[in-house]
Parts: sequence; structure tokens; C-alpha cells
Amino acid sequence: MELYMNMHLWDCDLQEKHYPILERLKEIGFDGIEFFFGSPDRESYRRLGDFAKSIDLKVINVLGAHTGVSSISEDADVRQAADTWIRENIDNVVACGGTNLGGPFHCPVAYFPGHPPREIDLERAADFLRKAGQYAADQGITLTPEFLNRYETFLASTMRQGKELLDRVDHPAVKAMFDTYHANIEEKSQTSAIEDIRSHLTHVHISENDRGTPGRGQIDFDPVFAKLKEIDYKGTIAIEAFGLNDPGFALAVKVWRDFSPEEQIITEGYQLVRDGIAKYNLS
Repeated sequence: MELYMNMHLWDCDLQEKHYPILERLKEIGFDGIEFFFGSPDRESYRRLGDFAKSIDLKVINVLGAHTGVSSISEDADVRQAADTWIRENIDNVVACGGTNLGGPFHCPVAYFPGHPPREIDLERAADFLRKAGQYAADQGITLTPEFLNRYETFLASTMRQGKELLDRVDHPAVKAMFDTYHANIEEKSQTSAIEDIRSHLTHVHISENDRGTPGRGQIDFDPVFAKLKEIDYKGTIAIEAFGLNDPGFALAVKVWRDFSPEEQIITEGYQLVRDGIAKYNLS
């Protein structure tokens, strides 16, 4: 089972100065990296993808919709702009040699209209994902929208709500991501959440309750791996942790301190996941 490291720990705009980090991740044993499209320069993504390929690291990507990009806007022109935006980012996935685009792109992050999701919101989001899924499928890309906690989004903050949305989408290239950090806030249990989303699940974020080193916080990861075995999970796993290296991203996700040393996160986190994969014979 492939294990990736999310690059948010270092920067949202990866450049050549970050290549030694990629080499260190390869040395530890990671199969690939998961990085955010934080630069407007597609050529930088192509260069990054080429370097990753040169050291045999695979690439997947994450993306979040800011408040100016909305698939659920009342304004049809804004919704059309969101369609264009997601297509451009799918093209970015192709440019860097990626295979998956995940993250909260189905609706704006930190947008709170003052009411629960309405039928029209769900229909607009589903229509957006369906069209984006077809564009992605035509280029061999899978989309895995991420359903954040209620402090970060109002549209689908549990796996059950996520499943209901993806059932509406009903497209083979639109799957789901499960994140232990968000589940720790929103769900009754990690395992029941995985059960809820199992029919769509293809990517998992292993993330501690404080976004620090997996295994040094409150989340019990053993039942997560056991449940993934029970549902015969065949997707990918990424470790996600945050820090203060990227001030803009830190502000966006309300990070005010470094949670764990970087080397501890990548070595202990790697070992925790590999031990879980081995213990439950995940493949």
C-alpha cells in the first residue's frame, strides 16, 4: 500500500529549495508526496514532478477552494468560473505527473452562510463534481473531495454527509478522502465514519488530533487500520501534519505553534503507518 507525505508541513509553494526534503522522504521509505498547488506557475509543477520522478517518488495533489471560488454560488458566472478553476487545476495534476486531486474543492473553505446546507447547495456541488469528474476521468485523474470539520466548512462535515453528496454525483472518477483529524472532531467513532464512506473511499489522511506526530496524541490509530482491513481497502494513505513554516497556510488553518519536530513527524509517523499496514496485512 502506497504511503505519501503531505507537504503542508513545509510549504504550499514547493520550489527547488525543497527538493532535499523530497530526498529525505525517499530515504525514509515514502512512496510519494502530496502537495498543494500554491504557485501560479504550472512550469514549476512540471519541474517538481520531474524531480520527484527522477528519485522514484510518486505525486498526488491537494487543493482548497477559497471564498472567491464557489460551486454553490447564487451567481451562475461565479459557478462557471469555479468549473474553469477546477479544470485548470486538473491540468496542473497532469503537468506534474499526478494521479489524484484531493481536498476541499467542492465548496469554499471558511464560507458560512448562516444556514445548514440546502437542497440547492447540494445539487450545485454535485453538478460541479460530476462535470469535474468527467474532465478528470478523460485525463486519467481521480478526484477525492475532502469533507472538513464544521469549523472549516458548512457543506458536508461528516462521512455520512459526504457519502450522500457523492451518491448524488455518481461518477466513477469522483471518490472520497477520509481524514482522522476531522473525524476526531465530527464523528462518533473513526471506524463508524469509515463504514459510512466505504463505498467511495480511496484516500486516507493519517493526522493526529493536534496535527503533530501521529501516535503522540489522542487518536487511537489501531482501530483505523483494522477497519481498513475489514473493508478490504485498496487505496492510498498520506500522513498530514502542520507547522509554522508557511505563515500564510498557518494563518489559514489557525496554527499558532509548531506541534512536533519535523524529523519526529516523518520518521515516527512513517513507522506508525507501516506498522499498521503490516499488522493488518493491508495491500
